[in-house]
Amino acid sequence: MTPQQRRNAIRTLLEEADSPVSATALAGRMMVSRQVIVGDIALLRAAGTPVAATPRGYVLSGPAGVPFQIQVVCRHTAGQMAGELNTLVDLGCTVEDVSVDHPVYGQLTGQLRLSCRGDVAFFLEKTRSSAAKPLSALTQGLHTHTLRAEDSATLENARDALRAMNILQE
Repeated sequence: MTPQQRRNAIRTLLEEADSPVSATALAGRMMVSRQVIVGDIALLRAAGTPVAATPRGYVLSGPAGVPFQIQVVCRHTAGQMAGELNTLVDLGCTVEDVSVDHPVYGQLTGQLRLSCRGDVAFFLEKTRSSAAKPLSALTQGLHTHTLRAEDSATLENARDALRAMNILQE
């Protein structure tokens, strides 16, 4: 298989996947190293394929088919992160990303794609086990989330819940 054929196969696997696919899983499928896959993903992105990296693996980040989306600005401590994320997914939202405005680098965004408590638990455990700090630690807890849902009422309920938790910045 040529490198171009491998990248085409990776794109096809991501198109057909129901959930994120890890670099390790792709490497096993393609019989190459994880580092080769990371390079292939970079080349796919450079060629215009909208590949996003999430805590669970790679996904195509094109139109999601869910028409309702908002951005919410939040501020909280690291200890409140689990409550914030679990509340949002419990209400039926997908937390697509987290962004902060860094004074040197500008906007920094991390892809999350959290849509259930299992996703949140995986994300929180990965954060703990890697000793990584959340992006919001760079901005004293201030951050923005992109939320998606099946309807506008779900998004309004999410806003109301964040407001009740004194997390929403308005």
